[in-house]
Amino acid sequence: MTPLAEIMHTLGQGSSQPLYQRLQRALRTAIDQRVFGPDEALPAERQLAADLSISRITVRKAIDGLVDEGLLVRRPGSGNFINTRIEKNFAKLTSFSEDMRARGRTPRSVWLKRSEGTVTPEEALRLRLGPGAAVYRFHRIRYADEIPMCIEYATIVATCLPSLESVQVSMYEALEHAYNRPVRALQRLSALLLDEEQAALLQAKPGDAGLAVERLGFLRDGRAVEFCRSYFRGDLYDFVAELNAA
Repeated sequence: MTPLAEIMHTLGQGSSQPLYQRLQRALRTAIDQRVFGPDEALPAERQLAADLSISRITVRKAIDGLVDEGLLVRRPGSGNFINTRIEKNFAKLTSFSEDMRARGRTPRSVWLKRSEGTVTPEEALRLRLGPGAAVYRFHRIRYADEIPMCIEYATIVATCLPSLESVQVSMYEALEHAYNRPVRALQRLSALLLDEEQAALLQAKPGDAGLAVERLGFLRDGRAVEFCRSYFRGDLYDFVAELNAA
């Protein structure tokens, strides 16, 4: 039995999920456990179907879904490969941790600073707060599978979290537990060249391409809850958006 078949057998015990979804879970787990390495080709679909004793139609459906998620990339004439680049759907309001876990990656953070204070003039303007309003600030490097992906500088309205320590891995999970997770956001994306400090934190070179993302998150009642600036490595991260004709 191949390692992937063993994983699929273990995950499938007592599962009522459709077969293609079980294969997707098995493939995510196999990638997370390094059964398949970064940028490595998966076995051919015919071989996977034979190894797992399932139809090629099921294999194709599972792989199509993982290609749509960005976990796999299909290269015509070469096969299906583990995608080393992250594609973030710019139209979906999800957290970094959620994005990484959905792609079989392990998210973690290295804290640069956690503090509480009062709003700066810019924060007051963006978050629509009065002078002296209390906020929490979270500055950290975000990692996926031990690779630094971005530097994040987030300011959260203090009344929306129980404490500074409530944010551990995911800020959005902490906000959700406090019933204050943003439901919509305004985001702005711009290109930049990493400066020396940013490059050092992201294990890149000064002058390498980067992406700056500014996000302002709102609650359902229209109150602003989050003002965040993030700086991503341009060689590892892509932002994509689906466009529809009016």
